[in-house]
Amino acid sequence: MANDKHVAMLKKGVDAWNKWRLKNPYIRPDLSGADLRRAKVREANFNGANLSGAKLHGANLNGANLRGADLRRAYLQRANLQAAILVGTDFSDADLTGCRIYGVSAWRLKLKEAKQQNLIITRADEPTVTVDNIEVAQFVYLLLHNEKIRDVIDTIGKKGVLLLGRFTEGRMVVLERLREKLRDLGFVPMVFNFDKPETKDFTETMRLLCNLSHFVIVDITNPRSAPLELQATVPDYMVPFAPILQQGEEPFSMFADLQNKYDWVLQPVVGYPSVDRLIEVLEHKVVRPAEAKFNELLARRTKLLRVEN
Repeated sequence: MANDKHVAMLKKGVDAWNKWRLKNPYIRPDLSGADLRRAKVREANFNGANLSGAKLHGANLNGANLRGADLRRAYLQRANLQAAILVGTDFSDADLTGCRIYGVSAWRLKLKEAKQQNLIITRADEPTVTVDNIEVAQFVYLLLHNEKIRDVIDTIGKKGVLLLGRFTEGRMVVLERLREKLRDLGFVPMVFNFDKPETKDFTETMRLLCNLSHFVIVDITNPRSAPLELQATVPDYMVPFAPILQQGEEPFSMFADLQNKYDWVLQPVVGYPSVDRLIEVLEHKVVRPAEAKFNELLARRTKLLRVEN
């Protein structure tokens, strides 16, 4: 249970508490299980404090330093955490329902089994917006209030083209020329080179970029990772995939199955005898069919959303 001296010190006032913390920086305050309901502890220094099981319903923790604090099983319903420092804070099994979290600094939080419903991410003088995950709160707020971020995401969706392939030293010229041509056509090229170690992060990053793209150009020449990566993306994302292949090479055996099963994998494969010829026909043979398929898929999704009574 809580150290009575620490609780008494805190109840004297935040100024007295912070002065004591300043003089005793190596003492870890023990406030476990303390009843601090509706306490006014604005800007209090709880760095590294043990607040496990503490009752903090409706407490004003505006600007409080909770870096490395232990708040496991704490009760924080409707607490004001606005502008609080939450770095390495442990909220495991805590109840954060209805907390105001506008302006928090949230990094490396421990949130196992934490209740995070109806977290308020806006100021008191703004229309209320709530989310159910403290770690995505900052991102959602930026989307609502930062026009540049919205423009970036909108630009990627309309102009982002993901380039997939195994571009080794001898084939880097293909990659460079593709990027140059796509820029000339007004697109934003994003490159994912298969010539990297295969890890979970490798696949997840590629899936994320794929989901953001307007369409994907995949060079299946000399495939090594391409079969695995296409199997990890094509079935899950209705994004046009435009395949290209250097003449003299053969597509991997399962590629035809992807084309037959998913109509957003464009047919035919565009074979190119040289980089110059590929760039010459890129707009007509690759970009235009991919954009046409994008519009077709968009219309299809819109149609599926219609409600019939």
